[in-house]
Amino acid sequence: MNTLNEIERAVQQLSSEDLAAFRAWFAEFDAELWDRQFEADVAAGRLDALAEKALKHLQEGRCTDL
Repeated sequence: MNTLNEIERAVQQLSSEDLAAFRAWFAEFDAELWDRQFEADVAAGRLDALAEKALKHLQEGRCTDL
């Protein structure tokens, strides 16, 4: 299974139980990838401007408590 079409066909053939297990596995897998990308972006300083803007808004009283 090395093409997207093959993977899609295989997923379509899963039982309800296996599909639920696949969903849970994929959600975890996708979250881990997102976390790694986010951490890399933070380490590279790609989010610094956003953090500075948020802190400025906080200091100016332009934020709402959640």
